[in-house]
Amino acid sequence: MANKEKAEVQDINRSMYDFRYEEKDTDFYKIQEGLTKDIVLEISEKKGDPAWMRDFRLKSLEIYNQKKVPQWGPSIDGLDMNNIVTYVKPKTKMTADWEEVPEDIKNTFEKLGIPQAERESLAGVGAQYDSELVYHNLQKEVEAQGVVYTDIESALHGPYADMIQSHFMHLVPPTDHKFAALHGAVWSGGSFVYIPKGVSVEIPLQSYFRLNAPGAGQFEHTLIIVDEGASLHFIEGCSAPKYNIANLHAGCVELYVGKNAKLRYSTIENWSKNMYNLNTKRA
Repeated sequence: MANKEKAEVQDINRSMYDFRYEEKDTDFYKIQEGLTKDIVLEISEKKGDPAWMRDFRLKSLEIYNQKKVPQWGPSIDGLDMNNIVTYVKPKTKMTADWEEVPEDIKNTFEKLGIPQAERESLAGVGAQYDSELVYHNLQKEVEAQGVVYTDIESALHGPYADMIQSHFMHLVPPTDHKFAALHGAVWSGGSFVYIPKGVSVEIPLQSYFRLNAPGAGQFEHTLIIVDEGASLHFIEGCSAPKYNIANLHAGCVELYVGKNAKLRYSTIENWSKNMYNLNTKRA
């Protein structure tokens, strides 16, 4: 039987995560509140989904509407999907150049120490703001090893599209529970990682997810495939400001580890009481 260690961390100042950038309507595109077929189709169109993914979203919506709210956890009676905005897109494109990130978003991540962490000790960094990745970069020497670390939506249209299709929500199918189905219908953003056979990534990769919009949901999907004999340490961080209305985080993480491969997955999350954190993670 494996030994389990429990560590308790005390006296941490979490106020650094509570600041927020007051967005103007011109700073982002926001879909209407609620969850309908038209909303799912609009998200799919905005994302440029291939046909199979559009159909996958619609089937997930059907499953969501059929499933009951799980009763095996704390009460989520305060969560009303009719009031949740499922897609908020900053008016910027993803870039690999930190200087091209808009100042307001860049300042948010700099307060959280993301660029400093990249410079000091990471092989690659991804940063998501609300529903979209705004920054993604991989060190050239790691990329030269054949390592793939990109946003999952780009991967849907690239040489790894078949790999995405054969693995996406196979470990966590939409039929798993109501919020897995919700994720399948409205997911947006997240990272795709592929480590080729025998490749060892000596320093970690990290993705960071920041939900800034009040009354919104974040539904990123992380898909990691570590092939036979390879190794990786992957770190995810999540945070959001404090608001007096409900926010929802229903991401999904799927981890595939090949024979004799090693994957260390670490997650660091800082949420306030208004956040319903309903992630599903499975290896």
